[in-house]
Amino acid sequence: MDFKAILGLGNEGVKYKNTYHNVGQLMIDFLTKSDIFTKTAILAKNQGFMNESGTSAMKIFKKIGNKPELLLVIHDDSDIVIGKFKLTINQSSAGHKGIQDIINKLGTKNFWRLRIGIRPLEEKGKRMKAEEFVLKKIKKEDLEIINKVFAESLSAITKEK
Repeated sequence: MDFKAILGLGNEGVKYKNTYHNVGQLMIDFLTKSDIFTKTAILAKNQGFMNESGTSAMKIFKKIGNKPELLLVIHDDSDIVIGKFKLTINQSSAGHKGIQDIINKLGTKNFWRLRIGIRPLEEKGKRMKAEEFVLKKIKKEDLEIINKVFAESLSAITKEK
């Protein structure tokens, strides 16, 4: 699949910079440095807040001819453990409000998603709620893991090209 646009989700502003919820935007920074998609696809970060991601997606969607299968949305997933990722298409939001806003505004869920795990490794029997960690600054050791995921996931999304 040739992605014509890649949208990294997160929240705008210094307060949210380098938080777990902004890994989608961090991945866009990584892709920009890798130079793989810079000549073949629109690389963008959503504007505003995560829960309003559909507005940015709609602008990009129009630029790529209203073809959702050419859009890749990259975002955090608090249900996937840190160090893992999933590449999916045509799935529900599973409670991710930014993705739900995109589905609502585009009128479809038939776009690609790179779901990057941010759930901390936990002690047996203890499960943190997402709101307890998604807006926290990424720990140094977690950032190293996330950067490895960026490199691994790059292989997955370029295979789809």
